[in-house]
Amino acid sequence: MWYAAMWGAISGSAVFLGALAALFFHVKKRIIGDIMAFGTGILIGAASYELLEDSVHNGGLKATAIGFTLGALIFTILNYFVSKKGADQRKRSTQNTKGAGLAIFIGTVMDAIPESIMVGASLLEKQSISWLLVAAIFLSNIPEGLSSTVGLKNSGYQKRKIFLLWFSVLVISSFSAWGGFFFLSNAPDYLMAGIAAFAGGGIIAMITSTMMPEAYEESGTVTGLIAALGLLVSLIMDHLSN
Repeated sequence: MWYAAMWGAISGSAVFLGALAALFFHVKKRIIGDIMAFGTGILIGAASYELLEDSVHNGGLKATAIGFTLGALIFTILNYFVSKKGADQRKRSTQNTKGAGLAIFIGTVMDAIPESIMVGASLLEKQSISWLLVAAIFLSNIPEGLSSTVGLKNSGYQKRKIFLLWFSVLVISSFSAWGGFFFLSNAPDYLMAGIAAFAGGGIIAMITSTMMPEAYEESGTVTGLIAALGLLVSLIMDHLSN
C-alpha cells in the first residue's frame, strides 16, 4: 500500500514542481499552453483506455455509464461553486485572480483526489502501476502548478505559504492513492468499475472546463495538433503496457 502512496506522491509532485518553476523562473505562457494541450491529449487517452475501457470490461456498461455520469455531474457542480469564488482561473496564469487564493487551492485539490485514487486502485487490478495514468496526471499537473501559483501570488500569498499549500497537495495525492489501494482492496468488480468510471467522468469534465480553454488561449491554433499528439502517445503507452 505504501507503493501506491509513493506513486500518488510522484504524480501529485508535479503541481509542486510547477509551483517552484513559477516562483523562481519566468516561464512563457505559450510553453504552459503547449504542455497543457499535450497533457489534455494524454489525460483523454488515460481516461478512455485505463479507466473507461477497463470499467466496461470488468463491471459492464451500466455501472460504467452510471459512474461516468455521476463523476462528470458532481465535478461540474463542485466546480461551479468554487468557480464562483475565483477558482475558474486555477489553471490560468491570469492577472485577475486577486482574492481567489483559497478557492484556487480547493479547486486544485478537487482535481487531484479522483486522479490519485485511481493511481492506487490501478495497483489492485494489474499488480503494477499504470504508467499511462501516472504520466497523464503528472503532465497535466505541471502547468496547473505554474498557472495556479501565479494566481496565488496575485492574491497576495507569500512564497512560504504557497510552498505549504502545494506540498499539502502532494500529501493529499499520496494519501488518496493509498486510500484507493487500501479501501478498495476487497471491492467487487462492479464497484471498482463504477469508481473508475466516476474518476473518468470527473477527469473529462475537468479537462474540457479548465484545461482546454487555457491551452487554446495560450497556444492558439496548434492546440489541436499538440493535444492529438498527446492522445497518440497515450495510445502507444497503453499498447506497450499490454
